[in-house]
Amino acid sequence: MRVKGSTPTRNRRKKVLKLAKGYFGSKHLLYRTANEQVMRSQRYAFAGRKQTKRDMRKLWIARINAAVRPYDLSYSKFMHGLKLANININRKMLSEIAIHDEKGFKDLVDASKNALNA
Repeated sequence: MRVKGSTPTRNRRKKVLKLAKGYFGSKHLLYRTANEQVMRSQRYAFAGRKQTKRDMRKLWIARINAAVRPYDLSYSKFMHGLKLANININRKMLSEIAIHDEKGFKDLVDASKNALNA
C-alpha cells in the first residue's frame, strides 16, 4: 500500500506560500519559485540579525567618540582610561549616558583622565 502525503504536503506548501506573501511576480504564487525565495530570504534575515548588532556597536562608538572630543580625548584613550579606573560600563550605556546625562558623562571623562594621568 502506497502513501500519498496529500495533507502534509499541502500544509507545507501553504506555509511556504504564506511566508512568500508580498513577494514580486510569481515568487508569491508558484511554489517552487516561492520556496527558493523564502530560503534565500531566511539566509538574508539570519545574516541581517548579525549585521544589526555590528551596526549598533559602530553607532555607540561613534556617539561616545563625538561626546568625548570636546574634552580633548579620543575614544580609544577614554576607553583605556575607564579600564584603568576599573569602570566597567558597556558601550550602549556609555552612549545613552553621553546623550541624556551630560554631568554624569563629564564625571566619567574626569575619572578616565585621572586614571590616564596617574
